[in-house]
Amino acid sequence: MPDVSKPDVSKPDLPASARVVIIGGGIVGCSVAYHLGRMGWTDVILLERNQLSSGSTWHAAGLVGQLRSSASITQLLGDSVALYKRLEAETGLATGWKMNGGLRLACNQDRWTEVKRQATTAKSFGLDMQLLTPKEAQQLWPLMEIGDVVGAAFLPTDGQANPSDITQALAKGARQAGVTIAEHVGVAAIEVANGKVVAVVTDRGRIACEKLVICAGLWSRQIGALAGVNIPLVPVQHQYIVTEAIEGVPRNLPTLRDPDRLTYYKEEVGGLVAGGYEPNPIPWAVDGIPEDFHFALLDENWDHFEPIMQLMLGRVPALETAGIKQLINGPESFTPDGNFILGEAPEVKNVFVGAGFNAFGIASGGGAGMALAEWVATGAPPYDLWPVDIRRFGANHRDTSWVRTRTLEAYAKHYTMAWPSEEHASGRPLRRSPLYDRLKAAGAVFGEKLGWERPNWFAGDEDEPRDIYSFGRPNWFAAVGREHTACRERAALFDQTSFAKFELVGRDAEAALSWLCANDVAKKPGSLVYTQMLNARGGIEADVTVARLAPDRYYIVTGTGFATHDAHWIARNIPEGMEARLIDVTSSRAVLSLFGPRARDILAAVCGDDISNTAFPFATARTLSVAGAPVLALRVTYVGELGWELHVPVEFAATVHDALMEAGRPHGLAPAGYRAIETLRLEKGYRAWGAEIGPDHSPLVAGLGWAVKLKSGMPFLGRDALVAQKEKPLPRLLAGFRVEDPAIVLLGRETIYRDGRRAGWLASGGWGYTLRANIGYGYVRDPAGVDAAHVLEGRYELEVAGTRVAATAFLQPPYDPAMARIKA
Repeated sequence: MPDVSKPDVSKPDLPASARVVIIGGGIVGCSVAYHLGRMGWTDVILLERNQLSSGSTWHAAGLVGQLRSSASITQLLGDSVALYKRLEAETGLATGWKMNGGLRLACNQDRWTEVKRQATTAKSFGLDMQLLTPKEAQQLWPLMEIGDVVGAAFLPTDGQANPSDITQALAKGARQAGVTIAEHVGVAAIEVANGKVVAVVTDRGRIACEKLVICAGLWSRQIGALAGVNIPLVPVQHQYIVTEAIEGVPRNLPTLRDPDRLTYYKEEVGGLVAGGYEPNPIPWAVDGIPEDFHFALLDENWDHFEPIMQLMLGRVPALETAGIKQLINGPESFTPDGNFILGEAPEVKNVFVGAGFNAFGIASGGGAGMALAEWVATGAPPYDLWPVDIRRFGANHRDTSWVRTRTLEAYAKHYTMAWPSEEHASGRPLRRSPLYDRLKAAGAVFGEKLGWERPNWFAGDEDEPRDIYSFGRPNWFAAVGREHTACRERAALFDQTSFAKFELVGRDAEAALSWLCANDVAKKPGSLVYTQMLNARGGIEADVTVARLAPDRYYIVTGTGFATHDAHWIARNIPEGMEARLIDVTSSRAVLSLFGPRARDILAAVCGDDISNTAFPFATARTLSVAGAPVLALRVTYVGELGWELHVPVEFAATVHDALMEAGRPHGLAPAGYRAIETLRLEKGYRAWGAEIGPDHSPLVAGLGWAVKLKSGMPFLGRDALVAQKEKPLPRLLAGFRVEDPAIVLLGRETIYRDGRRAGWLASGGWGYTLRANIGYGYVRDPAGVDAAHVLEGRYELEVAGTRVAATAFLQPPYDPAMARIKA
């Protein structure tokens, strides 16, 4: 740790205060500084422990691709490209940017299906990805052997750049705007008071600040720890070769990704840079990063690189005789899910993070810096960044060993097939429901979310109890159908213990929640309200169920993966001065969800309370005695059938579960999992946050205006934005789509065509077992405005893996639109 008691008087003094301090002078930190400067934020200082780009930026390979499975992250990468195009002219410094296009190969039929679906996704997001024959691909990349190539995709707007040059150009642009950049400054401490950052202590003095941005690459986790902030990333060794000039390599050679051979290539000075993502990655700095590690590389590891090299030689035979300048072994920061990390840390106010870029920091740097700068300046990102939001992590991500284990798996999957519904296998099981062993014995095949083991489906005697992935109908398709049918025709029991559960308590609980919620929660105890929580733009930040338990106490339920995000949103937006505290009670209660037309018969058999529709109507909450246990019962559903969520103290969970299963035996009760929930909710038209709804979509465009208290005149966060939106034509409207052909498989991101013109894409899709049809949901978009008539009058097709199929649009749920079954 630097000796902060003796500042180096040979170096210029640092300011005593700054509005924003940025830690880290790699491409992302410099991009944040550049964009803050362009926004007029000049009281900003960037601190770099050594020299700019001396961490992992300087040895990055520099490929710039744009397409991701998320529209907003694709947009962010497109923002990088737009910046790199103009940056040299703006600053006068070369960036090495070349828009020479990007080529991706497919060498088997499954990969070709994946690539065709990627091309459809690109079209959905407005990118021109062209499908090529092997020969056409070879014409663009003459050095490659194509004997095993089935097809390829080409994105003309991809390219490559020089990471160090871009970083220096961004730094110059930041300085020109008035931002201060200080090199050779070590950070020793971060001061936090009353849950808010107040200063950064360096080896050259203390800098008071309003906001702090951590963009320290490999060092981000340890820098974050100084502030009590968890940043789940670890360094992993990553190797690539740099060759001498090779005959036949043109300067405009596209970048090439060959995922079936786990490798990538780009042109450099007439030669090639070529690397890959091996299935057995090697972590680095397990015991901490060496203090003097900067502009440094790790020892070459040819033995470890040899399998990748052999795969390369099969694709590019010229490498066998090419001169190798160097084998670069540079550590990069990787994350447990392969996505980078942006946003305000949930633990400490005004601490922001941009880190963990998984070896695509150059592709992301321009857009990520823009987005993070806007987040810092305005308190909100420019668009939905949930896939990379730091609040997607939870308690399980605090353990470095667990993070490393999962991250090594994610690294190894960098180029493997991105199967639909694929689960991670490492670091499991970690968080288990008290019913885990019972469910496993009953045939449960588990998935994992935020560390929780959750039953995805139940294998029968004829099923192999494991996931076998496919772009067609997977091996669990029939089993999920059985669970779906049981719920529709008899009853099903779901273990949803992983739900995030909070209590908001205090004298001002009603006032605080009324401000936070778009729906009316100022109801009497025992009421249950489905509601969204909105941002100032009217976008949906949370989608929750709220039960009022007492005048000063509410019970809030949200999805497993949103635990950190929703807790942070609620706590941060409680109006100042109000007495209301948010308490996480997730671990205190198991949740058994009993749904289906026989649910009342089953529950009545183990409960002496009156649970008739009159005594316990829909959208109410009561405490019941179930098999001797005190149970908070919520009359609500996410599957479209009669039923209850039973929130059970964990010590009673096994007793209640066993009693329900025994009582349900005569009624055909079946255990069921989350994949059945998905098929059931698609038929009923229920929205999912992170899919159909999110921060960029208001309740009005999502068809949820009925759940908003606009007519009441009551103030709430986001109300003004909704009022303004109602006065103009809506730019888009969520619609459902039905495809009858059972041979088609909808997965989401299929392109929507209305009357032959591209009008949007599906946010989600799947098979409806009761309807015997494919069901998908997506926004129909038109700059001139969209209403119900516009949606329903159109003639629709969906593009699925390059093929257009007829679809029928709908706005009302195709299953039980009158909710007769729910309210029975």
